[in-house]
Amino acid sequence: MSTSSSSSSSSSSSEEAPGRRRDGGGGGGGGGDVAGPSSRRIRPSNGVWPEPFVEALAFQVAIDAYLSDGRLAAAQALVEHIFQVCSTWLMISRSELLWQNLARRIWNVRSLERGTWREEYIYRHRTASNFRVPRYIYTTLQFVAPEDDNNNNNNNDGLVCRRLALSTRHIAAGFSNGAVRLFHLPSRLHVSTFYPQHRDRLGRFSSAVSGIILSDYSLVFATVDGDIHAAVINGITPLRRAHLGDVVNDGALVDFAGSSQWWVGLFAGVPGRAFHIWNGETEELVFVGGTLTDPEAVMGWHLLTELTDLIGRVRVTCHESAVACTNLRVIVFDLRNQGVILGEEEIRRGIMVGMFDANDESAMVVDGRGVASIRRAENLDEVCRFPVRGAAQHRGALGSVNGGYAVVFVGGVIRVWEIENGRSLYNVDEMIGECDALIVDERYVAASSGDGIIHVWDFGAQ
Repeated sequence: MSTSSSSSSSSSSSEEAPGRRRDGGGGGGGGGDVAGPSSRRIRPSNGVWPEPFVEALAFQVAIDAYLSDGRLAAAQALVEHIFQVCSTWLMISRSELLWQNLARRIWNVRSLERGTWREEYIYRHRTASNFRVPRYIYTTLQFVAPEDDNNNNNNNDGLVCRRLALSTRHIAAGFSNGAVRLFHLPSRLHVSTFYPQHRDRLGRFSSAVSGIILSDYSLVFATVDGDIHAAVINGITPLRRAHLGDVVNDGALVDFAGSSQWWVGLFAGVPGRAFHIWNGETEELVFVGGTLTDPEAVMGWHLLTELTDLIGRVRVTCHESAVACTNLRVIVFDLRNQGVILGEEEIRRGIMVGMFDANDESAMVVDGRGVASIRRAENLDEVCRFPVRGAAQHRGALGSVNGGYAVVFVGGVIRVWEIENGRSLYNVDEMIGECDALIVDERYVAASSGDGIIHVWDFGAQ
């Protein structure tokens, strides 16, 4: 773990993990604290406006700014048009209901993680501002395998990291030998390593990890042979097999994603069985079908015996839908009404599967020429597009998106774009060489490199 540091304008924290801090210059467009000067404000007429009315007005002012100018503009609009109007209207800033509604609508916050909803909103705002500036703490996690890893998997490719997953407190890394390593993010300490249950293998990489669903309390991961394993993160409950795969009848499990409510597997190898959907609460298989990966059937079988290029990806949103792609098509489909396609598009220039990603609101699709298109996850409508320089020339290019930013790895460099307008922001300072997996959430960027290191950039408000 690096312990060198440099600082220009950021505050320090007694809980800050050791690492290298990167502080950018001043940001524009609402990229600071929830405050700002007043230029034009609504003036109340004579008399007292009812508090519920002012609260509703404040909510609408913030949402209008968010929809027109982005998430960081909402707080500035509240300060300028509401809180500085008069002392009576300033009292609305103490309304927990207002901040709760805004946090859920603008930051997609489902549960309170800080003391109050106002504190939650401010934290999310400042963290997103850190992504824009940039301001972060950089650290590394070592995952060099102990002897038991090599004994467990008699191949030299066991240390290739195939998947990364993030939660508020943990990061999980899944490897080609089937191992999943779990780290505690605040302390950067290794917590435990999980191995899939042994079974007869149809191919050298049949037990390679193909997807991870991670929360602060549970871990679910799948392997290429279709097995799904689950564990409670408490150090006591052992790992168990939740589903036994049937690779002969289903093909290879190309990608796996989900939430507490739904698990979705993307398969390739057998026509008409591209998607498997499980109820995440009961673990019951509720749907099998789809033709998305039918053209990639042969590639699916190769996945069992060699580390091929990515065949397809699938992502689950909070709207009970899923977005998936291969190098030919991207689709969004309903998880409640299985098999119902909500949007579909064939990309004429092809899709760079490694750079595809989606979250609750947005999806990023990069075509064969390296042009990124940001889509609405609900229907694939385009929001903006921007060129990713060098992406078309690098087969190992990777990408990931959070609610406001796209992070891509191309040719050893990690770059950041703003997805609300397609504006290029910056390259991170740290060069990581070869990259096997990349992920971003609302606070962290994480990447695994071929030299046995997981790189973590923490943009959290300090």
